Amino acid sequence: MDLRGRCLWMWRGPNPDDPNRDTTSVMMRDMTYELGQGTGPLKGVKVVEIAGIGPGPHACMILADLGADVIRIERPGGQALAGGATMLLNRGRPSVALNLKDPQAVATVLELVRTADVVIEGMRPGVTERLGLGPEDCQAVNPKIVYGRMTGWGQDGPLAQAAGHDMNYIAITGALQMMGQDKARPHFPSNLVGDFGGGSTYLVIGILAALLEAKVSGQGQVIDAAIVDGTAHLNAMTAAFLASGGYHEERASNLLDGGVPFYDIYETSDGKHMSVGSLEPQFFDALVTLLGVKDTCPGQGEPQRYDEMRQIFTDTFRSRTQAEWIEVFEGTDACVAGIIPFTEAVEHPHLTARGTFVERDGMVQPVPAPRFSRTEPSLSLPPSKAAGEHTREALAAWGITDIDELIDSGVAVQT
Repeated sequence: MDLRGRCLWMWRGPNPDDPNRDTTSVMMRDMTYELGQGTGPLKGVKVVEIAGIGPGPHACMILADLGADVIRIERPGGQALAGGATMLLNRGRPSVALNLKDPQAVATVLELVRTADVVIEGMRPGVTERLGLGPEDCQAVNPKIVYGRMTGWGQDGPLAQAAGHDMNYIAITGALQMMGQDKARPHFPSNLVGDFGGGSTYLVIGILAALLEAKVSGQGQVIDAAIVDGTAHLNAMTAAFLASGGYHEERASNLLDGGVPFYDIYETSDGKHMSVGSLEPQFFDALVTLLGVKDTCPGQGEPQRYDEMRQIFTDTFRSRTQAEWIEVFEGTDACVAGIIPFTEAVEHPHLTARGTFVERDGMVQPVPAPRFSRTEPSLSLPPSKAAGEHTREALAAWGITDIDELIDSGVAVQT
């Protein structure tokens, strides 16, 4: 079958020759599915994803964005919080629905693994082993397979079999305790720090490192990517601060947590906010100059007068709207920026010029990151509308031959 798609270009950013056309472009393909169509640096890498939620899909989105061929194996009917046409974490790869409780489905997945480079799963420890899809099962058919395991607590330890979510994982690593500027209680940052910072990011790092090593050794290995481990590693600077002896384990008491007035958030006259990060002396000088308080503000090296400084900053920022302060500060070296919601961020001039966001498939979404000089990544398949949307064509593209039998018997589902 011919599943080739055509190339589209979406333009973002001003073009001096034509104001209606932009100079920064993001290549996107309007296609169904076939192997080897990725344009990023991972083109040709084949990944089998045993679908989970949160960080596992995010890691697979990253790999697919960067050009890998990822096939997503889902349970028939999907699972809560994991699917639908707007679930951007599932973009870039086809959805295949298989009943993994059936031996034929397991055998089909192992056939996919036979020619793959990577397997990714996000189940509790021991689940894939019981299904017959654990690391040993996969390595038996493909000794070079890199097997990535994404969990919160890790594959071992007293909490390994317990349920948990992002805030629980970052809670025991010391990260959540120090978040926020409220001395009375911590504030959790959605699920960015654990699931995606300490979780999927470290899983991808591990996969890429293991793929490089496998080219030398000819052997795969298992990656135990635990959110608790990744978050602890992300938080290495806190360990350094503690070792220096000048760090206080109390919120809003240190250099980067609101403990100093020149690294904090201030409200504007219209109830919005500005972020102030004027740490270095030259940046602090730019801050007080542009605020118009240089002659009355205490010096940066006068900590005994920080309360006075904070009050001056508070009163001054409240004297104008956010838009007025953005006009004053943006593009200067004062390290001050307006705090804006996502719906405004997608139209920010800097992000528009870089093409950081694109409108595709009826949604505004981030383009692949980071940028590459030769192998520019491109967006491909949108998120599947339902689990099993691409079962037939994806299995065919990966070389599975008994597809009709699998579907007729209910082992596989085509939606």
